Amino acid sequence: MASSFPLRSIARTVLLSGAAGAMLVTAGCGGRGGKVKDTAYVARDVDSLYLAAKARLDKGDSAAAAELFDEVERQHPYSPWARRAQLMSAFSYYVSRDYSKSIQSAQRFLTIHPGNKDAAYAYYLVALCYYEQISDVARDQKDTQQTLQALNDVVRRFPDTRYATDAKLKIDLVRDHLAGKEMDIGRFYERSGKWLAAEVRFRNVVENYQTTSHAAEALYRLVETNLALGIPEEAQKNAAVLGASYPGSDWYQKAYKLMERHAPGTKAI
Repeated sequence: MASSFPLRSIARTVLLSGAAGAMLVTAGCGGRGGKVKDTAYVARDVDSLYLAAKARLDKGDSAAAAELFDEVERQHPYSPWARRAQLMSAFSYYVSRDYSKSIQSAQRFLTIHPGNKDAAYAYYLVALCYYEQISDVARDQKDTQQTLQALNDVVRRFPDTRYATDAKLKIDLVRDHLAGKEMDIGRFYERSGKWLAAEVRFRNVVENYQTTSHAAEALYRLVETNLALGIPEEAQKNAAVLGASYPGSDWYQKAYKLMERHAPGTKAI
């Protein structure tokens, strides 16, 4: 997923800055105890346990850090540190690419602290975990739909935050991904001669994903399927829309030639 979408670095910057707030510790915490054993099953005071988790995260051992942050909550569930640890556990699991556990930790935080000032961060982290799991267009798009819903939740609930700003950028990419899936299915139906099924897919792109990079091709494919279905009038309408919206595109040039060849009595525009 990281190679498919170029915004991971932006999202990571937003996440790191949000995580920094959750990692803040009081000046007196560092002086407690001696060397801390990094074993999640050893009972210890909350300050030392939290600092051990933070040290692990700072060293890049995010998986161990996540377990230690979980231990903070288990050993000291009523401490203010437990709330911070829930968020840091979610962040650490995200860094280690254990997205399921990251989502669970973030959602547990939201269940216990729905009105907390860091709720926006937790919602954003959930959305980002789904975003990182988006598969290629040849596979089922359940993760993509979940991603879109989660990103929209961030924008709807926290419209004036930096998380919403990044979520809006990702929504455009996710919608482009979903449109690509529709096009992939439509082209398959078209190759199979299932013209009506193909037409339904291409029209869905034109009507619901008109701002994506697939819209011009979808209009051209509608021209193809309309002609194959024997409705040149509809083909002419779609070619006209293609010409008006994308006058200089290769897809319009192909549609114009197709209309001249298959429906000489009509014009593409």
